Amino acid sequence: MNKKFSTSFRISLSIAAVCVVVAFLLEHFIFGIDFSVKWIMLHLGLFAIIFDCSWVILEVFVFRKIRSVFNQVNSQLHPNQQPPSSSLLKGLQQNVNTLTVERKDEIERLQKLEIYRKELLGNVSHELKTPIFNIQGYIHTLLDGAMDDKNINREYLQRAGKSVDRMIAIVEDLQTITQLEKGELELDEERFDAVALSKDVIDSQELKAKETGIFLELVNDESQPVYVFADRFRIRQVLVNLVVNSIRYGKQNGKTSVRLSNTGEKIIIEVADNGIGISKEHLPRVFERFYRVDKSRSREHGGTGLGLSIVKHIIEAHGQNIEVLSTEGAGSVFSFTLKKG
Repeated sequence: MNKKFSTSFRISLSIAAVCVVVAFLLEHFIFGIDFSVKWIMLHLGLFAIIFDCSWVILEVFVFRKIRSVFNQVNSQLHPNQQPPSSSLLKGLQQNVNTLTVERKDEIERLQKLEIYRKELLGNVSHELKTPIFNIQGYIHTLLDGAMDDKNINREYLQRAGKSVDRMIAIVEDLQTITQLEKGELELDEERFDAVALSKDVIDSQELKAKETGIFLELVNDESQPVYVFADRFRIRQVLVNLVVNSIRYGKQNGKTSVRLSNTGEKIIIEVADNGIGISKEHLPRVFERFYRVDKSRSREHGGTGLGLSIVKHIIEAHGQNIEVLSTEGAGSVFSFTLKKG
């Protein structure tokens, strides 16, 4: 017999058997009716009628609906697979249990996303609020009479201009991350010398490093090129963000080193410093948007809080990985891989 009818068959058989046994007990002990051929034929007919009726009722009104629910649940869990040949109720129970676990995981994931969304909106509004309030204060001060003083006039306009630049930087960084996440930002990959690019980045940030007493160095020999295949402009953006970040969180008379190594299949680029480091509690979140290990210090140096998030998205857009190792008070090492050129 087909397995999908086995459950209803067994239940119907049990119901018919129970009914016949109850009828026999009532007739024999209460009404004193004894066995006879006619009595046996009558009860066999009763058994068949009860069996058929209960089977029809179970199939039409119970198991057909259960089977429909089972198929719907199974199609969600296994859209490209046939329903399992196991018991209908057992299979339904397994699928419902699986669906319950998946929905629980999905709800937890959505709750985390909601928390992240609220944090992101709060961070964006906070980051934009500061320069907006600064601009508002400078303009009102000028309108209240300070514009008549040429020295104050020029100074406040310069400060307002810096606040506008900060707002533009935040918006541009957000736009870059959004484009990377949506895959709208196409990479212009080419073969180039990563050693030369690293030297160029170090030279461009040397003045800023000297202002904070940070020594920048390229560990590799400049005469020995290391070729990679990637988007030169975006990788330069990654290196600039990492070097600037190390300067921002560096110690007086500290050092930042850029090192390239060949693993055979890939090139590893490391940006290491002996700065203030990152505590273990902050490490899992350093690549989140607007997340700051030291909020006051970041804003003091003009950071948008989006640099490391952009770095992570650019490296992942290349199909590569980025990692960070850090010890609080001893420094940090950011390392990422690139395709060998």
